[in-house]
Amino acid sequence: MTNWVKTKNNTKINLADIPVLDIENLRTEVKALNKRPVAFFGKDWGNGNVRLFVILADDTSGDLYVSSTIFGNLQKSYESFTQDIPSFHIFEREFYEDFGIEPLHHPWLKPVRKNQDDYTFFEMQGEEVHQVAVGPIHAGVIEPGHFRFMCNGETVYHLEIMLGYQHKGVEELMLKKHSNQLAESIVGDSVIAYNTAYSQIVETLKDIKISDKAQLIRKLALEMERAAIHIGDLGAIAGDIAYLMGASVFGATRTLVINTMLEFCGSRFGRGFVTVGGVNFDLSDEIMEKAKKTLDKVEKDVDRMVKTMLKNSSVMSRLEKTGTVSTERAMETGLVGMAARASGVPIDSRFDYPDKWMEKLNINKKVFNGIGDVNSRFKLRYKEIKESLDIIRKIFKELKNLKSEPVLTYSDNDFTKDSFAISIVEGWRGEVVHIAMTDDNGKLSRYKIKDPSFNNWFGLALAVRNNGVSDFPLCNKSFNLSYSGNDL
Repeated sequence: MTNWVKTKNNTKINLADIPVLDIENLRTEVKALNKRPVAFFGKDWGNGNVRLFVILADDTSGDLYVSSTIFGNLQKSYESFTQDIPSFHIFEREFYEDFGIEPLHHPWLKPVRKNQDDYTFFEMQGEEVHQVAVGPIHAGVIEPGHFRFMCNGETVYHLEIMLGYQHKGVEELMLKKHSNQLAESIVGDSVIAYNTAYSQIVETLKDIKISDKAQLIRKLALEMERAAIHIGDLGAIAGDIAYLMGASVFGATRTLVINTMLEFCGSRFGRGFVTVGGVNFDLSDEIMEKAKKTLDKVEKDVDRMVKTMLKNSSVMSRLEKTGTVSTERAMETGLVGMAARASGVPIDSRFDYPDKWMEKLNINKKVFNGIGDVNSRFKLRYKEIKESLDIIRKIFKELKNLKSEPVLTYSDNDFTKDSFAISIVEGWRGEVVHIAMTDDNGKLSRYKIKDPSFNNWFGLALAVRNNGVSDFPLCNKSFNLSYSGNDL
């Protein structure tokens, strides 16, 4: 396959090995390969040229395919990929926004982050049609985002979401002064996922091998993060349907999980836990035994509360068939992670791009047959909480056999020159993707980040259609997407 270089997660490849095709040939190749887009981003290639990199994923084999094209300084457009493969829609919008190279005949080339003052929102005509505008400043203490509803009475016909109010310049910061502290600050509720992706990509490019113990502690921390946020989101969903008992119980139960993380590393959200070379903290037998007892209680409390809610007819009347995204729409628009799985799309990078421990710990993928409504997202969170707690228990057992191993591998290795690597970590929302490349001096020359929210915000817009305006907070909580992860 000369038009693509095939690689794996956390594997270094030579930048020179990545093919350069003309744009029409690349477009034909992408259609022929028919794999899921993971990244589509540009890099200034000098002399007014822009190099576009495309990464496609084969989720059945765990293979990643990389190819590229170069746009000359006079080449300002190309035929849109989105016309044939709708899941490219958000990637092409971002590329156009960053480099001004227009995907011709793109169905909706609206801004991703550069929300210009003169932007015209989509409008519908009719006597009964009215608009409801929410944000970007919200009543709650949340980040900025604008939501424009086109309604007929109380029914939402269309929701347009405008983000991009935060201009952090994270990818440029990573080039100037990359660090674990910066990586874990990008999305505050996904500290472990982001810090792990960053650490893995640096280790890949510097040829650093970390211990089995460190790998397992990272995996444990990632599942702790998943369980904690999912439990909190069950509480948020309960709160939005005025089921205050559920909100209270899940809120208190989540606290047990994050307080356990506090005992592990000194931070309830795992800050400072993961680092390049491994982890900063070991786990003693005493700490693990105490954590195991706490998490046993967590599982019992979650079990009892979820089962109580699912037996309640008023709860189910709010959850069932609210905010539905079909399997076909989820696949077509490129949803990832939990939002995709709840709609019956069986992707999970923990299993699709596994490390050696998934097999060694006998952790198997279980497909969730949801219909993509709030109820499905609620039940999937519950299922994943149970799975995460099971994985954590298995890791506790395995760690007892690795007492003599170090948790941190020290290295003064430099980055390998002219290299390219991809690191995918399944955060609780979905795949967190970090991509890095180095120049001929061995310095980082491009750092690209993709949060699962980047894929999934349009899924929320689809979910709200034909629901009542009052259902939006519930739909929104059931996705719980990140403004910060989008507004890089």
